Amino acid sequence: MIARRGVLLGALALPFAARAQQFAGTYEPQASAIGDGIWMVRGADEAIGFANGGAIANTVIMASDAGAILVDTGPSLAFGRALEALARRLTGQPVGRIYITHLHPDHSFGNGAFSGTPIHSLPATRAELERDGSGFADAMYRMLVGWMTGTEVVLPLGDVTGGDTMFGGRSLRLLALDGHSEGDLAILDHASGTLLAGDLVFHDRAPATPHADFARWQASLERLEAVGHRQLVPGHGPLDTSGKAIAQTRDWLGWLETSLRRSVASGLDMAEAANLPIPDRFAGIAAARYELTRSVSHFYPRLEAELLPRVDG
Repeated sequence: MIARRGVLLGALALPFAARAQQFAGTYEPQASAIGDGIWMVRGADEAIGFANGGAIANTVIMASDAGAILVDTGPSLAFGRALEALARRLTGQPVGRIYITHLHPDHSFGNGAFSGTPIHSLPATRAELERDGSGFADAMYRMLVGWMTGTEVVLPLGDVTGGDTMFGGRSLRLLALDGHSEGDLAILDHASGTLLAGDLVFHDRAPATPHADFARWQASLERLEAVGHRQLVPGHGPLDTSGKAIAQTRDWLGWLETSLRRSVASGLDMAEAANLPIPDRFAGIAAARYELTRSVSHFYPRLEAELLPRVDG
């Protein structure tokens, strides 16, 4: 566990102190059955913000004979507690196993609600959280204030690899991938034919890219395309039963990389690149302008270093 400050970021939090003390918001996650013994908890198709409490990522609950299986725990201690209560109501059992798909706090900061429950991830995810968790926590406390009360960065065990596994009679295939981050865990539930793709796949919501590698991400999407499945739960966005979400994510990433490279080569500055026209085929994708702007900030400096000639001799 990485210890969290007992105060809301000292002087930086003072303007928010009264707001935090008066805060009485509660999470009320709702689950939809998507198969026999499997439920999806939908996140808001928005950026992390105070109004949504950071609850923007999808979570999956599965029943098993050894306790509920939870895939991702959400953005805060309070959300994790709400998920635990929801899992008990749905399955009649406490959470017995947790999988964390990747490092980002909207997927992993509810871990503290599950003391004593095994929390699993890829080793790379554990390493990334150990490296970046404190910085994420500072940012989340600034944005969400009272929603984050008591939240600490609780590391997963970091002990899973790709392959088939069984828990409580439920058969799963774990896929060790990367590209959205340094470690991206996808899970196939054999019983329902559901592929849990984490943030490797976004559906009708623009992909977030703060730790992305375009080539590795595209390679992982190619691997996911080869996995037979009936439906797909993306990290963000609605359940995909039409088979379009992987292709949509690939299309956005391909357009984004090509557009940013062309913008750098054409001499556009970051503000101009952030205001590029978004193709009509992405008109129905949530947060498209927001994520384009974020991606410019993530990629532009290194693309300029890669593509532009040095002028200092």
